[in-house]
Amino acid sequence: MPDLTSIIKAYDVRGVVPDQWDETVARAIGTAFAEFVHGETGATSVVTAHDMRDSSVPLSRAFAEGVLSRGIDVVEAGLGSTDMLYFAAGSLEMPGAMFTASHNPAQYNGIKLCRAGAAPIGQDSGLVQIREWAEQLLDGAAPFGRDPGRLGTVSTRDVAVEYADYLRGLVDLSGIRPLKVVVDAGNGMGGHTVPVVLSGLPLEIVPMYFELDGSFPNHEANPLDPANLVDLQAGVREHGADIGLAFDGDADRCFIIDERGEPVSPSAITGLVAVRELAKGTGTVIIHNLITSRAVPEIVREHGGEPVRTRVGHSFIKAEMARTDAVFGGEHSAHYYFRDFWRADTGMLAAMHVLAALGEQARPLSELTAAYERYVASGEINSTVADQAGRVAAIREVYGERDGVTLDELDGLTVSWPDGAWFNLRASNTEPLLRLNVEAPDATRMAQVRDEVLEVVRA
Repeated sequence: MPDLTSIIKAYDVRGVVPDQWDETVARAIGTAFAEFVHGETGATSVVTAHDMRDSSVPLSRAFAEGVLSRGIDVVEAGLGSTDMLYFAAGSLEMPGAMFTASHNPAQYNGIKLCRAGAAPIGQDSGLVQIREWAEQLLDGAAPFGRDPGRLGTVSTRDVAVEYADYLRGLVDLSGIRPLKVVVDAGNGMGGHTVPVVLSGLPLEIVPMYFELDGSFPNHEANPLDPANLVDLQAGVREHGADIGLAFDGDADRCFIIDERGEPVSPSAITGLVAVRELAKGTGTVIIHNLITSRAVPEIVREHGGEPVRTRVGHSFIKAEMARTDAVFGGEHSAHYYFRDFWRADTGMLAAMHVLAALGEQARPLSELTAAYERYVASGEINSTVADQAGRVAAIREVYGERDGVTLDELDGLTVSWPDGAWFNLRASNTEPLLRLNVEAPDATRMAQVRDEVLEVVRA
């Protein structure tokens, strides 16, 4: 029997196909998911969508068979981005399942599950129960006493236009000055959604790698890796564009490149969008994870908002947004969450906010975003270590006795100095890695902290 603990992670399902999971596993997970959402809320329908990977259609159909076997109907939204699935789950008030491995290489696939209203399902909120039931099903057991009395039915619904109309109702781009925009879809789902959402606006779109191809022939669809931004940076310079947008494989994240071809940090985008959301006057709370720049809470306070710091990860962000009624949340990884979008993450809506902010005034993007870039950051640096806990303990010992230094263990270990320098060291949930993020008032101080920490971590 496949080891489901190796593919059902903290937030989703993710693994190599067919080595780690296949259609049989997908069918069992679909069966368990249907029973879970029916038992929790009485759900009678589930909506599904999938990305462009070769394995996505077979896996999503096998999952649907499992759902149907429990008397639950399936609405197939077909080809879409993850945030389009969240839109469907929100607007249709149905639990949802998105088949994608996001930025992972071609041999991977996965499932992102949510409740009706796009509310998250994670390890602490149902995923463990779903996994246990799926394991029992694969082992030949029948874990459910309920007799559904019928098979569910399948229908299809193309929600792309509804999704586009909804986003365009949240951010009006019709009156901005004309902008030239280079978009790198990375052969992922941005190539499907960008033409629907951004057509007919004062935007000249220069497409890069819009052909849907789950083998990712041009580069990985992971814009968090600077190597995957090189083509877009060159494209922005070559075309004299005002801005560049880079989407990941399932198009729920968006990275921004300015007119010089330089990346704009996700923390700066968080600050910019936060200011726009606060200006609506519909709420004051802004969520940011502990790895975003210290500039974010500063900017939020300066604009009358209340910053709330959380752990890294969408389930923590969404839970805190619900608790505080936050209007917006941002992460260092370019996940952006909106109360107006069922508290779900959408790179497209964040991109539209940046396009609006740029197009509503005359300055170039580099000048517009300079006010949000106050510190120098290292970016995320990964170190492969055999003993994650031991290395973190060594760092805690090194810095724990230093005068003026504060330690915080909300998520991993965060060490801060009075001069504004800080670092966070976190263990990966899925790999033998420690992830280091450093920020300081200037590049020299950042490099000093970075190199000192890495010397201990990699000793």
